[in-house]
Amino acid sequence: MAVSLLATIGVIALCTICSLDASLAQAEGHKLVITGSSTMAPLVAEIGKRFETGHPGVRIDVQTGGSSRGIADVINGVADIGMASRALKSQEQHLHGSVIAQDGITIILHRSNPIRELTDDQIRAIYTGGVTHWNQVGGPDAPITVVNKAEGRSTLELFLDYFQVSNRDIHPHVVIGDNEQGIKTVAGNPHAIGYVSIGTAQYDATHGIPIRLLPLQHIPATIETVREGTFPLSRPLTLVTKSPPAGLIKTFIDFARSSQVNDLILKQYFLPLQG
Repeated sequence: MAVSLLATIGVIALCTICSLDASLAQAEGHKLVITGSSTMAPLVAEIGKRFETGHPGVRIDVQTGGSSRGIADVINGVADIGMASRALKSQEQHLHGSVIAQDGITIILHRSNPIRELTDDQIRAIYTGGVTHWNQVGGPDAPITVVNKAEGRSTLELFLDYFQVSNRDIHPHVVIGDNEQGIKTVAGNPHAIGYVSIGTAQYDATHGIPIRLLPLQHIPATIETVREGTFPLSRPLTLVTKSPPAGLIKTFIDFARSSQVNDLILKQYFLPLQG
């Protein structure tokens, strides 16, 4: 009888310990760290908030720093998920990418600048120093302030690739990090030129910020032309993991790719995967 009682107590104690260990493991898995693209961060943060509402006890920690940081953090095990506002490169194919939306990149000027369009060659010349004054391309008699993106930003990489220039050939007057910093710089300087996410720029331009989005190859820079696939400079917004998503990570990524967040994607002026 005593032996039976002791055995029962032992089993209960063991089950309690197992239960505590399981609870601890579950608690430790209730936080996801997501780092990377400043283009994606506001959207992913909003998706995270909605996900937390539906999953009490889960915390989604979103940090910026550029697409390169997101990729590096995932590789180094610092982040559960990386945000890259581009497709994975050939040397990154060992990682797993999940596209959650589409975006484009647009050239922006101050709204007071009379220029309505620039050719690809003119933009290339402005950024590489061949054109230094606006009157050389039909604008006012004023020097051009060239605003460029910092190293590690996917927007920079896509800009360089599209215009077939090297970053060392660009001599910017201002180097900026995230999209909002670029928009504020151009909005505060009537003679500046920059390039940022179409989604962010279109939102700000329709909410009183004095910037103008320029077309590329005569195609307007809008979410509609990105949706149609006609805008020449567009990109996928990608969530990156070290291996195929599983557990809480997969649940979050599936949620971020679902129609349940379409309104959040459209609110940020990006294009959802599903209509």
